[in-house]
Amino acid sequence: MLAPEEKLKFSTKPYLAATPQFKSGSSSPREFLERCLVDLTALEPKIGAFVHLNIEAARNATDASSARWRAGCPLSPIDGMPIGIKDIIETADFPTENGSPIYFGWRSERDGASVAALREAGAVILGKTVTTEFAATEPRGTRNPHDLRRTPGGSSSGSAAGVAAGMISAGLGTQVIGSTVRPASYCGCIGLKVSVGALNRGGSFDGLSQSVTGVLAATLEDAWQVASEIASRAGGDPGYPGLFGPTSAPPPRMPSRVAFLETAGWAAASPSTKAVMNDALARLRGAKVEVVTRQLHAKVAGVEAVIKEAPALSMRINAWEWRWPLNYRNRDASKLSRTLLDRLAEAEAMSLDDYRRDIAQRDKNRALYAELAGECEACISLSAPSAAPMGLESTGDPSCTAHASYLGIPAVSLPVLSDEGLPLGLQVAGFVNGDANAVASAAAIAGLF
Repeated sequence: MLAPEEKLKFSTKPYLAATPQFKSGSSSPREFLERCLVDLTALEPKIGAFVHLNIEAARNATDASSARWRAGCPLSPIDGMPIGIKDIIETADFPTENGSPIYFGWRSERDGASVAALREAGAVILGKTVTTEFAATEPRGTRNPHDLRRTPGGSSSGSAAGVAAGMISAGLGTQVIGSTVRPASYCGCIGLKVSVGALNRGGSFDGLSQSVTGVLAATLEDAWQVASEIASRAGGDPGYPGLFGPTSAPPPRMPSRVAFLETAGWAAASPSTKAVMNDALARLRGAKVEVVTRQLHAKVAGVEAVIKEAPALSMRINAWEWRWPLNYRNRDASKLSRTLLDRLAEAEAMSLDDYRRDIAQRDKNRALYAELAGECEACISLSAPSAAPMGLESTGDPSCTAHASYLGIPAVSLPVLSDEGLPLGLQVAGFVNGDANAVASAAAIAGLF
């Protein structure tokens, strides 16, 4: 039986909004960190967002940052920002355990590309945040700050919960199906999923063709700044041009026309969630934004038809691509979940020709979606079909987010909706390498709430 709900008190900790006080000397990154640590001390034993912490090192780093701000020479706008790193991304000073006992205590002795870039920008790495097993589906115990009986989502569960609870201002996540947008929706924070290839994933154990580094943050401005600082120092994945856009968050710009995508998750959405989404669309129309739907527009209908396939095709593509990285059965199969063993069996039942057909279909569907860029400026959908479900045995339903990963497009989850009195994200998606445009649209749309 589930324990009675315990209501926790917490609030997010936006960082960029505090930096004018650092410039004036009325506060400092060290004082900011201490406020985060008060919440961490009180809440972390109940939420379980972190797998490793180094508070002393974080304090030393924020002392150095505070001195730079006093001298008027911060390394970047996020100098001193407390950040958590999803535990599939390598860190020189912490183990990288991938949510698996197979990697217990494992150290690479190097920083992943994103972590190295953040350190160069002066960000403070407070610790490693909990991930599901190999950033897949098997949860590892993190609880939702809004209701400890509910999942925080996955696989970037610790980063989302840590940001929402105010322990950190931002956390790195990843997304190959829904692992940034969905936990952001469940936990009530910003989730920024960039275009495929936009942020360098070197040193991250998520080398799948749909996967990207994501940012969970207290504000959209904080999320963009973290992504921008990574991109300016580490670029994108090899062969990709990196994140396009200004060095600070683009100003809000209301789109004149958006497409509403039901996605594969609409059929699973609760009646209350559908009502909330319909209210959001009414707000957009009230702001003189034209909303086109599959019932009104042939190209939107065409996209709806192909993205219904996104969850199943994504899982097949991922299964094949995971065949080698996750084949640890000869080492110790007892340390792998049943879910992972089943996924490996699925991969072994596939042939190279099966995989080729799947990625060829994905290419066709991406090209079809790209044609919408001439018809609308952004696409709107739910970030999840409901509020976070009860129980910790699952990370929830990714059917509202799979299309963004499958299509390789940027997507933002805005914490502006609610269901059952709990957070629910509104997803604003753009077009490949149009990350800044998607963020500008998301910022303007957030202002309607």
